[in-house]
Amino acid sequence: MKIFTIVGARPNFIKVAPLHRELAKQADITSKIVHTGQHFDYLMSGIFFEQLGLPKPDYFLGVSEGSPTEQTAEIMLAFEKVVKTDRPDLVIVVGDVTSTLACALVCAKERIKVAHIEAGLRSGDRSMPEEINRILTDAIADEFFVTEKSAVENLLRENVPASRIHFVGNLMIDSLVQCSAKIDQVGNIEKLGLLPQSYILMTMHRPANVDQVDGLFKIVSIIRDLSKLKQVVFPMHPRTRKKIAAFDLEKDFKTVKNLKVLDPQGYLEFIGLLKNASMVITDSGGIQEEATYLGIPCITLRENTERPVTVEVGTNYLMPDFNIDSVKNLAVNILSGTFKKGAIPEFWDGKAAERIVAVLREKYINSYVCAK
Repeated sequence: MKIFTIVGARPNFIKVAPLHRELAKQADITSKIVHTGQHFDYLMSGIFFEQLGLPKPDYFLGVSEGSPTEQTAEIMLAFEKVVKTDRPDLVIVVGDVTSTLACALVCAKERIKVAHIEAGLRSGDRSMPEEINRILTDAIADEFFVTEKSAVENLLRENVPASRIHFVGNLMIDSLVQCSAKIDQVGNIEKLGLLPQSYILMTMHRPANVDQVDGLFKIVSIIRDLSKLKQVVFPMHPRTRKKIAAFDLEKDFKTVKNLKVLDPQGYLEFIGLLKNASMVITDSGGIQEEATYLGIPCITLRENTERPVTVEVGTNYLMPDFNIDSVKNLAVNILSGTFKKGAIPEFWDGKAAERIVAVLREKYINSYVCAK
């Protein structure tokens, strides 16, 4: 049985690595990786393939430029050519990026089965491009693999049959578990001259936070306040760096004395920074999950999260009003030791890939092999 797995952006690589390894163990499966090119340079893509042990993609579509609409159209056109010449029996799409929806749409038109990893997650905020991608992908998928119970409830409410919903756990945690020894060996914080618990980690990249000058002013104001408490370490996403330059705000960041701005980090390097931080301030969905698993306090500068288990069970706090004083007060409490310790959510145990393949084998692979 031929299975294509789609990757396009950094979070996809982290989730697909353990799944591809598990698929590759199966003698009756041909597992192929299709890289759309959405994130394509070394720091955003290549280093992740190296560190996570992913093979060179079987297909590289090379779509990296343009608006989300242009990217969606270009990915669809390029992927359509691939499936017409090397037709898969099943396509696995992951998460909520442009590549996820674009390839799922091609499969719907070509009558190819689609399995959606991280199905059912909902923020309730349709101003987020990712929310639209999630909803539309789930509207046309055939199998739904979910990371938390809220996703099961969302899909049932959207009339997805229970027999097609599979609560399997979190592939992001599979990679973290599998790479834990390598993360410690990299020694990234020592190379950066940092000590464990001596810094606050920050990441920001979502359009709602970085695409407007007001949002960037709030971010630098928060950093300025927090840097009086501890050093702030900020691996900067290319999008954020580009917007800071466009609004001529480089000097505002450079004047913060206790701020260390870094280039995008490799997977091992970043997780090393996260697990040794006093806390993390972010707008990333994946980091909310990783911080929860590692027990690191996490302040999320968003009004909502599609991963409510990180708040209800884990170490995550939402900051819905993006209020500078509120963020500072919470950070002070966390640094003084007053914070929820959290717990690891159900099935976040490093075995999600095994569960996914077991479901695929039961529902598709065994019957496919018998038919052949």
